Amino acid sequence: MANSTAIEWTDATWNPVTGCTKISAGCDHCYAERFSERFRGTPGHPFESGFDLTLRPERLQQPLRWRNQRMIFVNSMSDLFHKEIPSAFIGSVFDTMECAHWHTFQILTKRSSLMRNFLRRRYGQGRGPSHMWFGVSVEDGSKKSRIRHLQDAPAGIRFLSIEPLIGPVGTLDLTGIDWVIVGGESGPGARPMESEWVREVRDQCRASKVAFFFKQWGGLRPKSGGRKLDGREWSQFPEIRPAHSVAAE
Repeated sequence: MANSTAIEWTDATWNPVTGCTKISAGCDHCYAERFSERFRGTPGHPFESGFDLTLRPERLQQPLRWRNQRMIFVNSMSDLFHKEIPSAFIGSVFDTMECAHWHTFQILTKRSSLMRNFLRRRYGQGRGPSHMWFGVSVEDGSKKSRIRHLQDAPAGIRFLSIEPLIGPVGTLDLTGIDWVIVGGESGPGARPMESEWVREVRDQCRASKVAFFFKQWGGLRPKSGGRKLDGREWSQFPEIRPAHSVAAE
């Protein structure tokens, strides 16, 4: 668990699973893979096996020991709904998140139908706990089916991560969506993002009264282009319902 992170829209990361496999064009230049593979074969290193999918049960209880309230990005180095992760292990991750109700958990996936199905089994027809936010990645207009899956899922808070934005997304149905993040790709070979694509998303969010967060323009480094759009930073978050508080130890 990382007590801090450079990701602008969260406070910390928690990785009970690491490693993944590519599923769409948004994965082509995966930062998590690039970072992990640097350490493949290094004895004793957490990423000795590179970006191979790895369950880490010893990390399951970490958020329960972190008593100060945090916004936590879950599996920043993987996808919790990868088809090779056993449902029982995903259930254990959920057990921890449900118990650690003083935190806000952000879970992001490209396996949107698997997430929808799991949430339906877990929460039925209602909506899940409000301190657990579920999102899907949408890199261009060809991946909007993931939004429909999210809308059909009983999530407490629903969000879209339109990052890396590698093509126009077109018209979005934002019904039931609470938050939208947009960002450009970063790292070697980063694909450029057009300003018109970003404005198109922002304007739809404003029209639908959906919180909009512009993370970065991207480039060789994440901060290369800054994060201002039309002369200002956009750092909106969804309205957070009151959460239980826990005194720091």
